[in-house]
Amino acid sequence: MKIPKEALRTARQLIRATVREGHINGTFASAVVQKLSTEKPRHFLATLTAYQRLLRLEFAQRHATVESAQALPDSEQANVLRELKNKYGQDITADFKINPALIAGMRVKLGSNVWDGTVKSRIDALREKLRA
Repeated sequence: MKIPKEALRTARQLIRATVREGHINGTFASAVVQKLSTEKPRHFLATLTAYQRLLRLEFAQRHATVESAQALPDSEQANVLRELKNKYGQDITADFKINPALIAGMRVKLGSNVWDGTVKSRIDALREKLRA
């Protein structure tokens, strides 16, 4: 669905009101959705769609996915989370996943940023150099 400029503008204004000082106000977001759903202003469906997308992007910037080849000890998980919170703010959350295909090391994805310190990525990089 093509979203009209007016709906995008409204959604951006709503997201600026929802995110204050780097924190998403869940209560305000729920109130916005409820109000748009009941009042149904012009382009309300497109506005809701754009607002949902912007909220999803905001949540992605505050939620890290940490992958490792083996389960990380609790102390290491706490260290990784503490470092992420120190660098990106106290509202960062993280999921820790096991991916044996990584061989060793760790990959951290936060929003659109990816830090890859895995053996698999190094092997892939070497393979690409050898092909060139």
